[in-house]
Amino acid sequence: MSEQTNQSWGGRFNQPTDEFVKIFGASVFFDKILAPYDIAGSRAHAIMLQEVGLLTEDEKDQILTGLDQILVEIDAGEFEWSVTLEDVHMNIESRLTRLIGNAGKKLHTGRSRNDQVATDIRLYLRDQVGDILAEINRLQLALLDLAEKETSTIMPGFTHLQAAQPVSFGHHMMAYFEMLTRDAERLVDCRKRMNSMPLGSAALAGTTYPINRERTAELLGFDRICLNSLDGVSDRDFAIEFLSAASVIMMHLSRFSEELILWSSAQFHFIELPDSFCTGSSIMPQKKNPDVPELVRGKTGRVYGNLTSMLTIMKSQPLAYNKDNQEDKEPLFDTVDTLKACLRVFADMVPTIETQRDTMYNSTKKGYTTATDLADYLVNKGLAFRDAHEVVGKSVSYGIEHQKDLSELSLEELQAFDDRIENDVFKVLSLEGSLAARDHLGATSPNQVKQAIQTARNKLK
Repeated sequence: MSEQTNQSWGGRFNQPTDEFVKIFGASVFFDKILAPYDIAGSRAHAIMLQEVGLLTEDEKDQILTGLDQILVEIDAGEFEWSVTLEDVHMNIESRLTRLIGNAGKKLHTGRSRNDQVATDIRLYLRDQVGDILAEINRLQLALLDLAEKETSTIMPGFTHLQAAQPVSFGHHMMAYFEMLTRDAERLVDCRKRMNSMPLGSAALAGTTYPINRERTAELLGFDRICLNSLDGVSDRDFAIEFLSAASVIMMHLSRFSEELILWSSAQFHFIELPDSFCTGSSIMPQKKNPDVPELVRGKTGRVYGNLTSMLTIMKSQPLAYNKDNQEDKEPLFDTVDTLKACLRVFADMVPTIETQRDTMYNSTKKGYTTATDLADYLVNKGLAFRDAHEVVGKSVSYGIEHQKDLSELSLEELQAFDDRIENDVFKVLSLEGSLAARDHLGATSPNQVKQAIQTARNKLK
């Protein structure tokens, strides 16, 4: 056999692989990240093979010792990766055979690179989901701390980016907490389906050897076994589901980023981001640019693209495994790294946000944000809501004409629109009164925000 062919399959071939095709077809440049998981899978496979009588005790021990040495070499940066050997699996197997001889050649009994890589990706992604959930938790705790500090801070709540009603800044932060809670739930749910073991599917039809898949799954911590060998080696819906969940998380972070960008501008000046999370301009010395949220907003498109790539890779593949699936790893690895980085930087940045409370308060007063409160007041006085809506609309028009907020109109001016209005209206028209009046589960009163924070802290424990 030519030394220029991959020793795992070169026996069929009479000509060496084209040098460029070697590089074009190799995945070792990026799939070597799977090495710890490939070794873990091989360890479990070797133990199972010995238990069913396909390896001797000595052969199993040689394999486990060799795999341990390879892991040490990889961790130390001393392992030599070969493009000729194509991928992480054959690089490790080749090194194992050089280390321990014939026993290394027996490790691949009863498996294929097809079920091997499908298993490695699930093991990798299962670990990464755990790390991502930890970063989500850290960001949520930062949001709770900020919300607790700003429970009574009043800001304008917006619809259509127009001032709508007064809300607590703490309540606003808790909205993102709730989004992240659902994000975490999606990941946990995704991980359940991810935790099925393909190993034992072999190339596509299973194997003739008397393997014990239940034992291998137990050793690797899988909850269940993929019940169809064709499906086990070829589908990547678990990765697509993860990418979908990751895209939703990035969408939420992008929304948050957009608000931080707006709020930190001179036109809003609701918050101040610290210098450590901003940059300046090479030409305009006065600039302080919110680069971190802008980058997160931009990276959202990158994650969306990875999801689209994976869906496109899978959309026309006949059963079972196809070389197309080599393209599943880079979008997945990139998404994991991008998502973890974005969550980490947000968890670091949120505790440093400084609110400009006076600016937010004065901005809330400018938008006639208590107009609904006046309508509700009139309803409580016996006026139908639609009629109350019309009365308040006329009073707002009057306020705009005279450049006065509703709370700045005199009692006489207000009574000109409806004589049901009395002195107690001014409590309703104050921003503090508006917030306090919304005192039910899920609403923005400081009392409810405090309860929501406590409930959230209990959930995270």
